[in-house]
Amino acid sequence: MWVFTVIPVVCMLASPSLAGIKDLDSHFNATNLKPRGLESGSEVDVEAIPLEFHKENTVTNDLILDGFEDEDYIDFDKILAAGSDDYIEGDEIDEIATPAPDIDIFAESSDPKIRRARLLRLFHGRSRLQRLNMVNARFGFNLYRSLRNDVNQTDNILLAPAGISIAMGMMSLGAGPETHHQIYKALGFAEFVNASHHYENTTVHKLFKKLTHRLFRRNFGYTLRSVNDVYLKKNVSVKETFRTETKTYYFAEPQSVDFRKPEFLNKANRRIEKLTKGLIKEPLKSVDPNMVLMLLNYLYFKGTWEQKFPKEMTYYRNFRVNEKTTVRVPMMTNKGNYLAAADHELECDILQLPYTGNISMLIALPRKITGMRTMEQQISPTVINKWLKNMTNRTREVSLPRFKLEQNYDLIENLKEMGLTDIFKQSGDFSRMTTEKVALNWMKHQGTITVNEEGTEAAALTQVGFMPLSSQIRFTVDHPFLFLIYEHRTDCLVFIGRVVNPSQN
Repeated sequence: MWVFTVIPVVCMLASPSLAGIKDLDSHFNATNLKPRGLESGSEVDVEAIPLEFHKENTVTNDLILDGFEDEDYIDFDKILAAGSDDYIEGDEIDEIATPAPDIDIFAESSDPKIRRARLLRLFHGRSRLQRLNMVNARFGFNLYRSLRNDVNQTDNILLAPAGISIAMGMMSLGAGPETHHQIYKALGFAEFVNASHHYENTTVHKLFKKLTHRLFRRNFGYTLRSVNDVYLKKNVSVKETFRTETKTYYFAEPQSVDFRKPEFLNKANRRIEKLTKGLIKEPLKSVDPNMVLMLLNYLYFKGTWEQKFPKEMTYYRNFRVNEKTTVRVPMMTNKGNYLAAADHELECDILQLPYTGNISMLIALPRKITGMRTMEQQISPTVINKWLKNMTNRTREVSLPRFKLEQNYDLIENLKEMGLTDIFKQSGDFSRMTTEKVALNWMKHQGTITVNEEGTEAAALTQVGFMPLSSQIRFTVDHPFLFLIYEHRTDCLVFIGRVVNPSQN
């Protein structure tokens, strides 16, 4: 079972002012909730969870906390009754003129015309939601590269680009004109809005709402859930427009709290633990008492392989961390029909491992143990499209290490590198959120993924140098690799990660 849970946390500092926020006590009132199969106060052993646990214990179906009303959760039946099953009504947009075929849409360029041409080529023939997700993915890959430069070459990495983009989109609702422009530019939303005269700033928020409708449903065969929380310091006012828009687009409503009291941490951590099925425990160790605003996004995914790995076929073998170091890890093995491709430009092989539902894990394995850097540097939405377009299906023997990752990052410096600077200074403008002068001082991102035989739980542009992987009958993942969790209907990059040493958390 693969389990992913990720919590981006955005926090701001300021001085207190007026009141008027929904009280925290009405937000938390479920101290006795014990999801079936997970006993409170004990370690969560994912492998000990019954195989059918996810069918009867999904976040969407069961995790209605005491004190929460039905309207706090998405009524998917109502949504489906109002439109088509795939939410395509009104999703297709005007045709965008594409650049001439001789334009190199893959090469980086400082020329804005070339960048726009490349973007429009990538957008051609896709829905609004797919286009937004491509922008989110590009931001996610850039953030990954920035983070990769800050960690050791032997460190594992786990990021949830979708969750981070959702949190940043929610934060942009409260930003004044200049700060809003900087957020949209850094995340790529500005280019997205400028791609069509049908788009405007609110299009981004409407599409994030649609993404929630599209992805976080309970009848796809997997469980994917995003939950947003907004906490305001007691006696600090919030503008009604911000309150209304966060609830409308992100299903979040500002809650009044006292950051100085330990009760806040206890209740917030209990809520996170319950919403992530016990996978993330006490992510909030402490909070600055001067905090005025905290935004949280929890992203939970649990998927089951279409072709489960037989447990009796799992055995220990060597995994090469680098040219000098090997570790013994449990290696899952299966034989079946799998899609795969070979990218000769990036010198890597790609395997698609589908979950039940239209979502899969892509494994990108460098052919050389030293080839990770090149692949990380050049991966992009365009590259992912190339991989998916050029895959062939045949019987293969697949070997993949069983692993669990737990990662925790402070992303402030990485976001600064990507152009988000004003939000971390007093000059930042959040006048659409509150009358207080606030600045972002904390941007945490925490994630957990467990990969085993059952599945996963957690919380044509060009074909140059690209050929189908038709001759390979074995796909053995025995050295560092990248993985991506990818939802195919919406082209949503939900998670991206790197496994250098599967024996380490």
